[in-house]
Amino acid sequence: MAVQRVWNGEKPSVVIASYGFSRQIIYKWLREARGKGRGLRALISRKGTGRPRTLTPKQEQQLFRWINGKDPRQHGFDFGMWTRLIVRKLIADKFEANLGVTAIGKLLAKLGLTPQKPLKRAYERDPVAIEAWKTDVYPAIAKRAKKRGGEIFFWDESGFRSEAVQGKTWGVKGQTPIIFVPGTRQSVSAASAVNAKGGFWCATYKGGMNAELFIALLKAMMFRRKKPVLLILDSLPAHKAKIVKDYVASTEGKLEFHFLPGYAPELNPDEMVWNYMKRTGTARKPLSKGESLHNRIDAELQQIQENRVLVRSFFRAESVSYISD
Repeated sequence: MAVQRVWNGEKPSVVIASYGFSRQIIYKWLREARGKGRGLRALISRKGTGRPRTLTPKQEQQLFRWINGKDPRQHGFDFGMWTRLIVRKLIADKFEANLGVTAIGKLLAKLGLTPQKPLKRAYERDPVAIEAWKTDVYPAIAKRAKKRGGEIFFWDESGFRSEAVQGKTWGVKGQTPIIFVPGTRQSVSAASAVNAKGGFWCATYKGGMNAELFIALLKAMMFRRKKPVLLILDSLPAHKAKIVKDYVASTEGKLEFHFLPGYAPELNPDEMVWNYMKRTGTARKPLSKGESLHNRIDAELQQIQENRVLVRSFFRAESVSYISD
């Protein structure tokens, strides 16, 4: 507008006074607009190009493929989790490009990668056996249960400690909050079995699991049951002891064992029971002075048993979706 007014005959000093900018700038604009084929188009603002990108779009996508679902050790690093420093070293090695740590973080965010707590999986896992369990073994068990008019239950055990604080609380940065818990340590073990229709059985006990205790728990679970039970569980030594096999045989088919593939706890919906309890129970409300951990766990298990909707929800987890397929 300033240039156009000067071109229309106004003095530069008058235009400067009306807009309030410096004398130098209007003469710079007049020079830029002067010349054949230039005019006011030369004054149109343009988006700055900024610093040219270090990696090409093709290189960025290649980086995404190297990181997504992969282990840094596959690229020769001795650390099993991706950090910005390791990604920086990977880029330097593969593309001979040097990016700062902050730029690496922005690049990863641009690629849709975020820092996450990884799930742990044992080296000894057998992917073939796990896939066979989902597609062949479990469907066969379900078919057998239907034919016999029986019920499928998933069994698992867990332990609880009074001093374990698995939840989080807010506090001032740099000042770790303090949670007061009983000075006397308490521990209790628990076993449970879940059914996709909302059935739930549970018991608490002291110490570790052994064959004799396992049989006693099985007898308590089977007491007054009319339908056959097809029990799916892991391969804990106590579960496979000879006296346990003898007890199962003595039930004359009323109780059957079926074992999950090794090192695949995520296939067991009963794991969700313990995850739920450790997220919402003693983790959120530490024991009061003089309170018994055993009584607390008994009460929390009883609440789960009375909530069939909650029990059925454990079977909606993605890792156990094969059960309802």
